[in-house]
Amino acid sequence: MKLFESLRIAIDGLLTNRMRALLTALGIIIGVGAVIGLASLGRGVESFIASEFQALGSNVLFVYSTAPTGGTRTTIQPISSLEAEALANPVVAPAIRAVASEMGVPARVSHGGSSLQLSVSGVSPNYIEVRDWPVRNGAFVSDADIENTARVAVLGTTVVEKLFGDKAFDPIGQQITINDRVFTVIGVMAEQGGGIGALGDQNEVIFVPISTAQTRLDRARTRDGGYRVDVLHIAAQSEEVMDDAMLQIESYLSDAHGITYQGDQDFATINQKDLISSLGQVTGILTVFLSLIAGISLLVGGIGIMNIMLVSVTERTREIGLRKAVGASGADILLQFLIESLLLSLVGGALGVALGWLITVIGGLLVPDLELGLTTDTIVLATGVSSFIGIFFGIYPASRAARMKPIDALRFE
Repeated sequence: MKLFESLRIAIDGLLTNRMRALLTALGIIIGVGAVIGLASLGRGVESFIASEFQALGSNVLFVYSTAPTGGTRTTIQPISSLEAEALANPVVAPAIRAVASEMGVPARVSHGGSSLQLSVSGVSPNYIEVRDWPVRNGAFVSDADIENTARVAVLGTTVVEKLFGDKAFDPIGQQITINDRVFTVIGVMAEQGGGIGALGDQNEVIFVPISTAQTRLDRARTRDGGYRVDVLHIAAQSEEVMDDAMLQIESYLSDAHGITYQGDQDFATINQKDLISSLGQVTGILTVFLSLIAGISLLVGGIGIMNIMLVSVTERTREIGLRKAVGASGADILLQFLIESLLLSLVGGALGVALGWLITVIGGLLVPDLELGLTTDTIVLATGVSSFIGIFFGIYPASRAARMKPIDALRFE
């Protein structure tokens, strides 16, 4: 019965000063809401980035030129088209199913009165197979286009929108200029989801035959007589042989580039799991950091609860003396004020969860590509933290009230 009586007295005390109680809980409300909102946002971004890279294919490797990380070599030998052809040979790399080459060329693209600056990608015909990215309408680069170094282009939907005014427009047969050279549009890529994240807007792309990019848009000869390739998109035979494929790639390219010492490698090989893991660590740290900043308001809210409880103890000193005079123990007084403090923090926590939910709803409306929502663990954590704050910051005022002597409390003016 003592517990229910203490609860009733605590509720009466809070209802007597409703506005003060609400203002006191405001720090908890804002803190819990901010923590939940930022945690949800961080998880949404992490999930979005993971889905973006999963769209590249589960068994795809990326090989690109990069500066050596150590050793004695300081120069970079670009990956060549001849090396790409060799890696596609099952005798050289049996764990590899297909190799798609890509070379980027900075370009100014225009049509009519519209123009934009972007990197045009010269690619091999099997690019859409490796990347699992179909054509919406028209055709993709063919072997005949490679053979004839044809001036044909396949556009992403963002480019279609910027050049022709409507992403749904069918530009097949239209002509555009790339670095003052006329190209005919032969296809439009299917739209990829998302225009934010690590990959940027994937639909802002133009694909041309890689032979055209290497000879008509750039003179990209390499030391072995081939042409420069910026990125190799390599599909392994299966997910189970991904490690074998990486070893075969590194072994072949190390021999081809004359690499003797570790750290001299002028190329890098990464896979989807590495990318997701690295970006997940970054977004995870960022989420924790932002949540800690938001958590400062929880500390401020806790201090506010302690302050208002000290004021409440002072205001109700005669009441405390009276209760003790009629038989209430120090434990009863302690329980009464602890419950009052705990109620303040729990109500603030509940309203904070509602605020966090509102933040996730608004965030989802503003950025539809992010899947935001409350999770059970977040709600449990918010409830636990608010309860801890109520108990921790209520102990001192409650113990101060419990230690009062009845005679001194009754004399208090």
